Amino acid sequence: MENVDNDQSTLNDTLLEKVDIEYMLEFETQIFLDIVRSDGLIIAAKGLSLDLIILNILKVYQDPGNLVFVLNSTDAEQKYFDEKLKKEHIYIEHDTGDTRIEEYLCGGIHFVPTRILVVDLLKKRIPIEKITGIIILRAHRIIESCNEAFVLKLFRQHNKTGFIKAFSNSPQSFTMGFCHVERVMRSLFLKELHIWPRFHTIVRSTLKQYEPQVVELHLPISDQVKKLQTYILDIMNGTVKELKRLNPSLELQEITVENCLTKKFHKLLQGQMNEIWHQLSSKSTRLLAELKTLRHLLLSLFYSDSITFYSTLLEYRKADYARTVDWVLSSSADLLFRDAGALVYSGDKVFDPEFSPKWEALLEILTVEIPAEIKHENLQGNVTVLILCSDQRTCHQLNEILTRGPYRYLFFLALKMKISFKSLSDRFKNCNALKQQNDFESEEEEDFQSSYALTMSQSISEESEKEAQAIFTPIESGPSLNTPTVLIQTFKGGDNYVNLQNNLLTLKPNFVVMYHSDVTAVRELEMYEAHRQGDIKLKIFFLIHASTVEEQAYLTALRREKEAFEYLIETKASMVVPEYQDGKSDQCVALSRGDGGVPERNTRKGGGENDNPQPRLVIVDMREFRSDLPSLIHKRGLDIEPLTISVGDYILTPEICVERKSVSDLISSLNSGRLYQQCLQMQRYYAKPMLLIEFDQNKAFGWKSQFMISQEESETNFGVQEKLLLLTIHFPKLKIIWSPSPYATAQLFEELKQGKDEPTIESTVLDDDLDRIETKYNSNIYDFIQKLPGVTSKNIETLLRNGVNIQNVIKLTEEELKVVLNGSSNEAKLLYDTLHTECQSEDKTKKDKSKSSKGYPRKRKN
Repeated sequence: MENVDNDQSTLNDTLLEKVDIEYMLEFETQIFLDIVRSDGLIIAAKGLSLDLIILNILKVYQDPGNLVFVLNSTDAEQKYFDEKLKKEHIYIEHDTGDTRIEEYLCGGIHFVPTRILVVDLLKKRIPIEKITGIIILRAHRIIESCNEAFVLKLFRQHNKTGFIKAFSNSPQSFTMGFCHVERVMRSLFLKELHIWPRFHTIVRSTLKQYEPQVVELHLPISDQVKKLQTYILDIMNGTVKELKRLNPSLELQEITVENCLTKKFHKLLQGQMNEIWHQLSSKSTRLLAELKTLRHLLLSLFYSDSITFYSTLLEYRKADYARTVDWVLSSSADLLFRDAGALVYSGDKVFDPEFSPKWEALLEILTVEIPAEIKHENLQGNVTVLILCSDQRTCHQLNEILTRGPYRYLFFLALKMKISFKSLSDRFKNCNALKQQNDFESEEEEDFQSSYALTMSQSISEESEKEAQAIFTPIESGPSLNTPTVLIQTFKGGDNYVNLQNNLLTLKPNFVVMYHSDVTAVRELEMYEAHRQGDIKLKIFFLIHASTVEEQAYLTALRREKEAFEYLIETKASMVVPEYQDGKSDQCVALSRGDGGVPERNTRKGGGENDNPQPRLVIVDMREFRSDLPSLIHKRGLDIEPLTISVGDYILTPEICVERKSVSDLISSLNSGRLYQQCLQMQRYYAKPMLLIEFDQNKAFGWKSQFMISQEESETNFGVQEKLLLLTIHFPKLKIIWSPSPYATAQLFEELKQGKDEPTIESTVLDDDLDRIETKYNSNIYDFIQKLPGVTSKNIETLLRNGVNIQNVIKLTEEELKVVLNGSSNEAKLLYDTLHTECQSEDKTKKDKSKSSKGYPRKRKN
């Protein structure tokens, strides 16, 4: 294996000499050299984009003599790489059937959905031994049972020389769970781990040389907003305490008010509560939902406007919502509802809403600071100002403020949200005449976009009644050479860009206004400036409310990322990686198949009994490759045949057909009636239909009403159980299987197949077979005949074809029935006895026995 690695490194060095790679920074060059010369996992900080590194790697291998697959890419990334590679030997085909075989044989780089690639590998549509390598994006999502791990396993089983290179910009995802980073590396068949935090020496020194000019504006908030912030934080703190009181046995250290403010709170909550979610009481789950609501309310206090915040708060005070939550009845909530009106009214219902401090700062930057900077630097040509926001709603808000004026925007917003007022303050007197205009109706349906383009419409000296007039106008044709262009965009930059950094390279802004704080966006601005290396530095205006939850959320995000990298660095120092973990030797345990991943051959049995084991086959529906189960079935040593089947999801034997349902899918199928039709078809065409109800492996194996952790009474709902009971009564042959996880399901499938015949494609019900049977036979008669004892899925078609009708079948002798039923004497006897033996009730049977004991003769009626 050492010779193989050396040959691969030599080959890569040769390729590097032939490729014209794009310019990279010092630390990007080091990452590129580390990963191109040997397989490994790259974990970089958020904002340190790896797209340029991945692009240069693709350039190295884009020759048609290579065959490279890229997994976990988005449509935007595919388009970006396609344009950069000039569409040379790159294919973005999703599901084109057999035409993919020709594309694979042409070589090049392929972006194929993982579920499609798994099927093609299993069906031998791809020459696996000819694959040059596989590139994995978003490697933090890889787990042992996912399809990406399945692809890599199939790849390493038949290819010991191809490369595997993985990338991730989410360090915190590798800290969740026990030994998560080690488990991800085992699933990726990688031994090398490369960690690149923002505080890395090379990264810090590189970005320090080209850091942009930053103007931080710490904007104070009003005393009224401070009070409202305090009230909401008190309510959140009380909600967290109540949640911990109800669940004393749970570890809820991460569920704090500070963490509730971060953008990753939902993922943190899901990771913390996933395993016991269904064991929580209804009140506990309601408290968790209330935390999300309070977080949204708190952020809208700073990210939205006073009218929207006040209108949202009024919705929470309505009786329909108030009777379902607890926080509305708290003392802090009373103060919140009492004092919130001061944001909108002054005095007795006088409309005088409070402006966001960021609006005034933004207008001053656009109308004073930037024009002065343009004049001072004597900037010529197109000057671009980029305003970055966190969401599309804020983009729309700023567009309305700049094009129509803040007073007009708030006035019409109040009319739309039906905010009542008696009179207008002096600041809004100019808006009173606008109330009679018809343009309010046209604004009823707002179209939130991720990008707006504006230009200056009047000179700064024209300040007469500018409060109610627009200063900017939308760009209709193209940017003006005399006035700066203002672009309002979200951090992601829309679907046309992979990330903000590529967006910046396209727009080339001279000034950037960070309206909202975001760690990733700040880092990508640093990366853009370092790549640009212009004579005039990029000027960034950073707007943030000092000593507020907005600032705290930004600092918390930095702290959590720093702690994640420190954990990864300590883990790497103590991590033990086996030499065979890369899968390039036969000693790799992860590549073995059998019971739980151990080698399939049993050395305890002598005489070479397992030298030529019989293949064990499971026919799997194509749609099931969206789940983890096919991968786990294959790991247990069962062969998989992907097929588009019409009845069931898994065919284990010629008689056993399984329909798999998750808990959520089960409930929706029962409510819609779809499960009834599926069970009807399974019972019609298979002798042993089965319904598999599979629970999530990270959640409790049981209904929500059982094994409650929370110390309170709970509600019980038996709707699902009742419907399942009716289903079993209607389909007596249907067997219901309960499985706690996909791992248990795979083991169960293996046990069900023991000693049974293997299924065949010919005996599987496909779409054509279903149409033929539905057209040839009356479904009601088919279902009735199928329920007769002795009639099976193997002989029912022969019986229907040769039996003529039920009267004729009754007249047949047992020997004649044996011929009709494909020569089965047991099934012929069972059917004959059923048709010619009188059925008696239990009471009559006892009475006949009593008469028989007294000497009365028993008659048998034929």
